[in-house]
Amino acid sequence: MNAPATTELPVVVIGAGPAGLAAAAHLLDQGIEPLVLEAGQKAGAAVREWAHVRLFSTWGEVVDPAAEKLLAPTGWTRPDPATYPSGGDWAEQYLQPLADTLGDRVRTGAAVTGVSRTGRDRIVDADREQQPFVVHFTRTDGREERVFARSVIDASGTWATPSPAGGSGLPALGERAAADRITYRVPNLKNPEVRARYLGKRTAVIGSGASAFTALAYLADLAKSKDGAGTKGVWILRRGISGSTFGGGEADQLPARGALGLAAKAAVDEGHADAVTGFRTEAIERDTEGRLVLVGEDGRRLDPVDEVIVLTGFRPDLSFLAELRLGLDERLQAPVELAPLIDPNQHSCGTVYPHGHRELSHPEQGVYLVGMKSYGRAPTFLAMTGYEQVRSVAAAIAGDLASADRVELTLPETGVCGGAGLFDAPDVAEADGGCCAPVPQLVQLGAPAAVGASAEQSPAGGCCGS
Repeated sequence: MNAPATTELPVVVIGAGPAGLAAAAHLLDQGIEPLVLEAGQKAGAAVREWAHVRLFSTWGEVVDPAAEKLLAPTGWTRPDPATYPSGGDWAEQYLQPLADTLGDRVRTGAAVTGVSRTGRDRIVDADREQQPFVVHFTRTDGREERVFARSVIDASGTWATPSPAGGSGLPALGERAAADRITYRVPNLKNPEVRARYLGKRTAVIGSGASAFTALAYLADLAKSKDGAGTKGVWILRRGISGSTFGGGEADQLPARGALGLAAKAAVDEGHADAVTGFRTEAIERDTEGRLVLVGEDGRRLDPVDEVIVLTGFRPDLSFLAELRLGLDERLQAPVELAPLIDPNQHSCGTVYPHGHRELSHPEQGVYLVGMKSYGRAPTFLAMTGYEQVRSVAAAIAGDLASADRVELTLPETGVCGGAGLFDAPDVAEADGGCCAPVPQLVQLGAPAAVGASAEQSPAGGCCGS
C-alpha cells in the first residue's frame, strides 16, 4: 500500500501521558490532526502505576493551557490550583477526561515497536526527507499494524526502563537473581499486601532523588505505626552527605518539594533509617537465611537486608527508534542541543534554560523526543517543562516559527526535580555538611559524624552526580 501525501497525514504522538496528551491538544490548536498511540489500556498508564504518590507540584502547575482550553467546552473545571494531586488524581481527574475528549485520536493498547521513513532505512539518503514516517505498533491481541505520519512526537517517557542498582550503570552481580526481593518503584504501603512485605523488615533504599526521599519517609511512617517495630530503612548513597543532599528545604519555591527532602532527613535523624555514604553497589548476594547482602565496589559488605528498593533514575528506551537518525548526547542520551542545558552535574530543574523545538530537533527532520523522554537520563524534569516543549514543537510543525521560537518559561528554583511530594513534614533545620565526602561512612544526620568540611552548596540539590 502506498502512503498518502505527507500533508494529509496526522502527527503520531507516542504515549498518552501528560506530555503526549498535551502535544495532541496543541496540535489541534494549530489545526493539525494528532494520533496518539498508548501501550497501556488507559491514558496515563505510567502515572497510574504511582497513583498512591502525591506530586510536589500543584494542580495549577500540572494542567496544560491548551488541554484546559480543549476541556472547557465539556464542562470540565480544573481542581483547586493551589492543591496537590496524587498520581491517581492526575490520571483520573485530568488525563482521562482529556483522552476522552480527544476520542478516537487516542488508541490504547497500541505498543509502538518501530519508527522509520517509508521505504528508507537509516542508511538511505535518496529522497529521505520527502518520505512520510511509518510507525509500526502491536495491539493487545498481538496484531501488528502500521500508520503513516507527517511527523512523530515521542512522549513515551522513561518509566518502563528504570536504572539498575549497580554503580556502573549495569545490573549488579546477582541483581537479576534477587528480583523477588527488589522493586524499582516507590512501594504503596497503603496496600495491605505491600505493607506486609516491608513491615518489621530491614529495607535498603538505593538512590538520592525525590523518589528515594518518598520511600524513606514512607518507611519511617511504617516504623512509627503501632505494629511497626523492627521496620528500618538503610539509605544507600553513592555520594557523600552535604547540605544540599535534601534539596532546597524551606528555601524551595515548590514548598511540597522542599518538605519532601526534610521528611527524608527526619527519617534518618529520628533513627528510622541509617545512611551509608560513598557506596556503589557491585553485587547483591544472599546469606544463609536468604536475606540480601549488598557488596560495594570497594569490597565492603553491608549488614543483610530483607528488601531492596532501587530508585536510581530512569533511562530512555531508544530501541524502537533505531531506524531514525537521532542526534543524542553520548552521556545523557538527550538531544545534543538540550543536553548541556539539563546536565544534572550543573543544573536543577529551576536552572534549566527555557527551550523548545530547536533544542529538541534531530538530524531526522520531523521527529521530536519530548517530555521526560527528551531528558534522557537526566532527572531534572517538571511537567510544566514538557508542556512548553510540546507547545513549541506543535507550532514548529505547523510552520509558525515565530511562535515556536518564543519560548517563555519560569521554573521554581532549588531542590530535587523529579518524583513526588509529602506533607506535614517536621520543621527540621538543615545539617551542615561538605560536598562529596571522600570517605564512605555510616552516618546519622545531626550527629557529629555527619558534619564535614564546609562547602558551597550546589544549586542542583546535590553535587558530584548520583
